[in-house]
Amino acid sequence: MSEFVKNIIRFTLFILVQVFVLFQVKPLHQFIVPYLYFLYILWLPFNTPRLGLTFTGFVFGLTLDYFTQTPGLHAAACTLIAYVRPFLVNILISQAGADQNYKSPSVTSMGLAPYATYVVILTLLHHTYLVFLEWLEFGSFLYFFGKVLGTTGISLLLIVVTELLFFRKQKFRTNTV
Repeated sequence: MSEFVKNIIRFTLFILVQVFVLFQVKPLHQFIVPYLYFLYILWLPFNTPRLGLTFTGFVFGLTLDYFTQTPGLHAAACTLIAYVRPFLVNILISQAGADQNYKSPSVTSMGLAPYATYVVILTLLHHTYLVFLEWLEFGSFLYFFGKVLGTTGISLLLIVVTELLFFRKQKFRTNTV
């Protein structure tokens, strides 16, 4: 199966799971909202150009906004993490590293510590920005801080479960030309 078809299937599945499963779960607490959809952006291939990655993040977030009737909240957060992702990958991986030998970010391609750092930073950035855009309506800093921490915690738990259930087999590319 080509990488393009695989990413279209992932796009559809992440949107459907978020809209029809995770958004149907009643909030566990006033602070905790389970988000998993942004993992699609984290799993995109290393060789995706920055402009294409940013555009894909925008379209992905806009698709979710369509289903949830939120005016650009998810599109803004997804665009932000899609834009920041290449900078973070360049910091976490040496220049002759996994981005040239593997197709996409994973524990196999990056190693456990860099991949965990990658996921935690982008999850925290996504949720901070998303909750900040929501917080502009409410105004309580404790609500903002609690919701960022609660939502990030439950999302990281969902990401760990997803990574364990759907292990992505990565092949080492010997011919990188």
